Amino acid sequence: MHARTGAAGALALAALLLLGACAASPPLPSASTSTPAQPSPTDPGVPGSAAPGPPVRPVGDPVVIASGLNAPWSILRLPNEGTLISERDTTLVRELLPDGSLRDAGRIAEARPDGEGGLLGLAALADPAAPGGTGWVYAYVTAVDDNRIVRMPLLGSVGSHTLGDAEPVLDGIPKAGYHNGGRLAFGPDGLLYATAGDAGNPGNAQDPASLSGKILRMTPTGAVPDDNPFGTLVYSFGHRNPQGVAWDSTGQLWASEFGQNTWDELNRIEAGGNYGWPVVEGMQGTDADPGFIDPVQQWPTSEASPSGLAIVNDTIFLAALRGERLWRIDPSTGEVDDWFVNSFGRLRDVVSGPDGTLWFVSNNTDGRGTPSPGDDRLYQVAVAP
Repeated sequence: MHARTGAAGALALAALLLLGACAASPPLPSASTSTPAQPSPTDPGVPGSAAPGPPVRPVGDPVVIASGLNAPWSILRLPNEGTLISERDTTLVRELLPDGSLRDAGRIAEARPDGEGGLLGLAALADPAAPGGTGWVYAYVTAVDDNRIVRMPLLGSVGSHTLGDAEPVLDGIPKAGYHNGGRLAFGPDGLLYATAGDAGNPGNAQDPASLSGKILRMTPTGAVPDDNPFGTLVYSFGHRNPQGVAWDSTGQLWASEFGQNTWDELNRIEAGGNYGWPVVEGMQGTDADPGFIDPVQQWPTSEASPSGLAIVNDTIFLAALRGERLWRIDPSTGEVDDWFVNSFGRLRDVVSGPDGTLWFVSNNTDGRGTPSPGDDRLYQVAVAP
């Protein structure tokens, strides 16, 4: 069901990866940057100690796991095999039950839906010291005056999860009706990463003092890690509206980013890196500025508008909204192809599923899609070499 392979993009990808291999990896944090010391990240995509298998691709047709979602934004698979899904506009966190039905696990009271804002990304941290003895669920929310990150203790068990009272982690991220970023994920270093859009003010992306137009990196309680590149929460800058982050088996961070009118991007993120917005959109071409890092892959905005990002066996999968497809990128060969083009509408998030599968969620009820009866849906598709 895939449409084609982007040959030009593949060549660019292979060349840039070769150059990127010569660059030093971001430094690992010292022990003092992780607080508390015991919790461990639980997001799918965090690399383990085992070497990855061969690259994978979808096999067969996707099947529907759940339906009737309202503007879903983030799929969070929990360490106890439970699954939570955020709904942007209802501000509900829904729990997926084994029979495919959904129940409300909680509502995020601070979230104030506004355009592209509302209840956005979710992440989880296992922590036996948390109230309830399970861990925390983190949420990126658009509040009255800003975007902020809160966390709630995860209570109950699979099938009956609830969320405890929210406590602040970080506030003061600029908000707007669009370009809020919103993705959360714990990295292999045990630290929390958040994507923040430029909130409609492109110049802030190049301002090191602003939290917008950035990828942020913090401890689980919102403090600045000792080894962050600028001594602030900023990890990388020059971003327009990044909405997907994932790590490969080497610990390398990748991010997807909305362009403006011309190019959407897949970026290989370096600590302290400047990704060019608003000076540059997409690859720089012949007038390259060495201060800016080019994307590894770019797409016309009509074919992507990328949001969620997942990595399985070092194969990158990118959910496309306007492009209404799932992009697949194999960094080992430079192969780029797209799957399920115009089959399920707008795709918001993609994560590694159980037993050799991918899960992805449609986003046709967000005001920009054309929903069919039963939308939005959570899908599962097998992946294999």
